[in-house]
Amino acid sequence: MGRGKDTPFPSMEGESLYWSLASTSMATQEFITHSAEETIALGRTLAGMLTPPKLVLLRGDLGAGKTTLVKGIAESFEAASAEDVTSPTFTLIHEYRGPQANLYHIDLYRIDTPRQLETLGLDDLITNNSILLIEWGEKFARFERERDVEIALERVEDRVEQRFSESTSKRGLEGSPELIEENVRRIRITTP
Repeated sequence: MGRGKDTPFPSMEGESLYWSLASTSMATQEFITHSAEETIALGRTLAGMLTPPKLVLLRGDLGAGKTTLVKGIAESFEAASAEDVTSPTFTLIHEYRGPQANLYHIDLYRIDTPRQLETLGLDDLITNNSILLIEWGEKFARFERERDVEIALERVEDRVEQRFSESTSKRGLEGSPELIEENVRRIRITTP
């Protein structure tokens, strides 16, 4: 069936985020963010649908914004400030403990075999108050089967706009343009 009508996300007042609901056996919501701040804000909002226990797959290329989204989720659960959330690329697992949930941000980019995966002991992290946020989990069929939520992030475009400052254009002067960089991301959340 077709996509639903684009509708502003209700709890993101003043933000330019939109979602669509697909009519399939799985519910899909789609968001567009234009900055790291908007992606963090979306993460804060999404935390409401991540009641523990949850296994969340985070899909996206390097630099797609997965860790940026986790910053907002961790803040919402009062498990860490955005500044304290970093990519677990080399440590593989970062743990953030909050009063309502323990978040485990896991990066499987460098894990290639089921044996390597087993040595991480991820099964031991699954408890009634845990949320596993797994990057690169699609490399292992097990996580495709066991996931509760999948969040796919992609860069829509990185563009630099040139704008002349208002004062320069009012005076009719040729001036150097102000460069404004926008990081546009498409974020799709799928739940069974």
